[in-house]
Amino acid sequence: MNNRAEEGMPSVGKYDLIAELAKGFAQENASTVVGVGDDASVVAPGADEVVTSSKVFMENVHFDLTYVPLQYLGYKIVTVVCSDLLAMNAVPTQLTLTVAISNRFDLKAVQDLLDGVATNCENLHVDLVGLDVTTSRRDLIVSATAIGECESAHLTRRSGAAENELLCVSGDYAAAYAGLLLLEREKKVFDANPGVQPDFAGQDYLLQRQLRPEARLDIIEALRRENIVPTAMANVCDGMAAALMQICHASDKGAILFEERIPMTELTFNTLKSFDIVHTVAALNGGDDYELMFTIKQADFEKIKNVENVSIVGYVKEKAYGCQLLTSDNHQIEIKAQGFSKIQHHA
Repeated sequence: MNNRAEEGMPSVGKYDLIAELAKGFAQENASTVVGVGDDASVVAPGADEVVTSSKVFMENVHFDLTYVPLQYLGYKIVTVVCSDLLAMNAVPTQLTLTVAISNRFDLKAVQDLLDGVATNCENLHVDLVGLDVTTSRRDLIVSATAIGECESAHLTRRSGAAENELLCVSGDYAAAYAGLLLLEREKKVFDANPGVQPDFAGQDYLLQRQLRPEARLDIIEALRRENIVPTAMANVCDGMAAALMQICHASDKGAILFEERIPMTELTFNTLKSFDIVHTVAALNGGDDYELMFTIKQADFEKIKNVENVSIVGYVKEKAYGCQLLTSDNHQIEIKAQGFSKIQHHA
């Protein structure tokens, strides 16, 4: 399960290394004027608004290389940082990356990490415009900044929800959390007996959602096609409860969320049950979903039906109502965001 290299980094000039690593990235956006290879990058956005988000990813804080392949880590980093832009209804266009790496890793390890970054950049049509590589004492540290564009009329913040609007979410929930539980379980087995192979039979979807999540550019594109502009939106990275409370707090509103409408696969439900975890609790307070939660006007009800992988899960209410969960047995429970503190989480 370990992908750490036995050899140190070879003696390669920093700028030669950066030039070599950058070869796997092609520029797709007209707004990219100067990419990797000069003293600074130059972008000339064609949209009204420029949207940015930055994240730092630290080994043994945000990821565990015992079970996270470096290619998957690179892929996930792009998803995480770009998901924040998508949650503003913006389209990511450029990415800058800084990698701090120690002599525990060889050149192939760095290339594997960048291969994962390149694959997801290609999927999302994002240009790498900045790349720096430096040394760390021991752990791997990666900093990423995503740059995106949005027309002013489409820019969506958390603060625009109004009473009686529909509460929607993309995708399904708690699969990534279930995948993390499986990985942590097998890590304990591996630590106790390194000769035992991990048992992940039939769990590919859950592992994929945890290790290699997808940014929901497809949802943003579908909303554009249907001419739907959400009134408020949030990135679901810390569970549904945190995202809902972010929207309600910023919009000065309350909301009701229907438990029976929370989308979840049968595989996720059964896996959580095997760990004695209530599925609704995992959906509300798990992490690493990187889905979108958003509100839309009642007038868009018919149009939202044409957007695949979106579920209407509740309604916006007056502020005094608070954030409430209506359970499947018709009880109301106040929603409180407990957050997510496992090492795989990145806010």
